[in-house]
Amino acid sequence: MNKKSLKPIIWDDEKKELILIDQRKLPNKLEYFICKTYEDVAYAIKEMVVRGAPAIGVSASYGMALAEIKNEDILNAYNTLKNTRPTAVNLFWALDRCLTAYKNGRSILEEAKKIHKEDIETCKNIGIIGEKLIDDGDTILTHCNAGALATSAYGTALSVIRFAFYNGKRIKVIADETRPRLQGAKLTAFELNYEGIPVKVITDNTAGFLMQKGEIDKIIVGADRILADGTVYNKIGTYSLAVLSKYHEIPFYVAAPLSTFDLTSKEEDVIIEERDEKEVAYIDGVKIIPEGVGCYNYAFDKTPPDLITAIITEKGIVKPSKDEILKLFNK
Repeated sequence: MNKKSLKPIIWDDEKKELILIDQRKLPNKLEYFICKTYEDVAYAIKEMVVRGAPAIGVSASYGMALAEIKNEDILNAYNTLKNTRPTAVNLFWALDRCLTAYKNGRSILEEAKKIHKEDIETCKNIGIIGEKLIDDGDTILTHCNAGALATSAYGTALSVIRFAFYNGKRIKVIADETRPRLQGAKLTAFELNYEGIPVKVITDNTAGFLMQKGEIDKIIVGADRILADGTVYNKIGTYSLAVLSKYHEIPFYVAAPLSTFDLTSKEEDVIIEERDEKEVAYIDGVKIIPEGVGCYNYAFDKTPPDLITAIITEKGIVKPSKDEILKLFNK
């Protein structure tokens, strides 16, 4: 890992506390949020102190561990954490692993540490595998934040970008601002700039114009849930980019760990999270729409597989089709 790399999730074994970078304060302040109880972790997930599918899963697993350490009701902790956010599948995957460990008489804390360690290695492997798709001199567009701040380290989409950069490829990154919470402007730009990777921020509605001008070579995004047929659920605005990339014949890649795949749900089973209208109506406390006007605030959208060039995982690169995805899991 680059010596300047951020550590968004830290477990303090001595104090038995979970330490999270408070992503609500970035990029202006690098502050930490201390979780001493599973309720603290639930708050951190719900209020987006921590966000990004893998990071949510790892944090939730430590939330379960905190309940175990304090001899609290494990099922209550499980249900509280499970109900924080509905779309990202890693949350449920990690909680189920911890609950299974508990039912089998194993330590939840050790399982959480294992999930944490696995996530770091997984993200590293996504970068090592995916960077082969990047050419020297590429300009890459990314959306939201699928970086170290969304995982335990490296990221998913940004891991691909990082390893291309680490391997000496002269790349440039363009980050969509990603309204309404501006994860691209505040988080992606922060962590890439922190490591010295060239990055520029654009408004979300600039992406199509840059594609039209021929200034985007590839698009790489993360994912919060991927169905067995390759349908991808990711931050709102992903679908729009995929449609634009198809029209302009630009490769559109999704980078995600196997834990983000949901092989059992159908599209009608997936709940698209709707968040508070205030996130759209206000920017940094300043209201930008007229009084009495409502807002839509969907947190995610759905991108069909025919708009996706390939999915980059820690076990290889696959086409977004049911046969290819199941073949990967059967390995």
